[in-house]
Amino acid sequence: MKRLKFLFTAFLTALLTITLVTACNSGTSTSGGGAGRTLTMATSADYPPYEFIDTSSGSQEIVGFDVDIAKFITEKLGYELKIDNVDFNALIPTLQSKRADFVMAGMTPTEERKQNVDFSQIYYEAKNAIVAKTGAGLATVASLNGKTLGVQLGSIQEQAAKDFQGANVKALNRINEMIQELKAGRIDAILMEDTVAKGYIASNPDLEINVLPNEGEAGSAVAFPKGSELLGEFDPIISELKSSGELEKLINKWFGSDTPAA
Repeated sequence: MKRLKFLFTAFLTALLTITLVTACNSGTSTSGGGAGRTLTMATSADYPPYEFIDTSSGSQEIVGFDVDIAKFITEKLGYELKIDNVDFNALIPTLQSKRADFVMAGMTPTEERKQNVDFSQIYYEAKNAIVAKTGAGLATVASLNGKTLGVQLGSIQEQAAKDFQGANVKALNRINEMIQELKAGRIDAILMEDTVAKGYIASNPDLEINVLPNEGEAGSAVAFPKGSELLGEFDPIISELKSSGELEKLINKWFGSDTPAA
């Protein structure tokens, strides 16, 4: 009888141990020391060359500049990487609800966003640009007075456009929607990042790009849920990415050799 009692106690102890281990390994990871655990990155894969869906290979894989950086960082830290594609304006709510461990989406760390999420150091800087039909004469902020200007919902460009006096701002979820609206004549111009604009112009020769000088906040950073320990893990690797020359290689790969690093 004592032996049966002993075996039953041992069984319960083993079962409890298995349950605890399983519980500890479930969900998204929020601490360091990767050891093969999976981190979920949320992005908006309509923003080439930062992140976009590769249709050329038939794989529908999300690729791009941010994806390569995320892979570099997570591999260095020993994590596996999973990428979720969501609308840009849903990225911060996705972090706040802990459905992702971090966001990389060419996101600028504005003061408003810093109230809701934490940011890494800047890893890349770019400028805003006006995209319009060739010959439209929309090359400056002043020229947008009385015009309908498309911006991506939740983007830094949406915030910047609020200061464009006389412009009628129309926010849409995805950039390809704005391109279609522009070509159909339902908007007059689009405000977007210059490196992204170059990619769309390459496949739309009837459109032109005019780069604006930087004013205020600029640059891309990794976003995390408030208080995430991953911030302290990612920042040293981003510094290593810059100092080792690896970032410059990725910039040359995705943007061309005439684009400076942050």
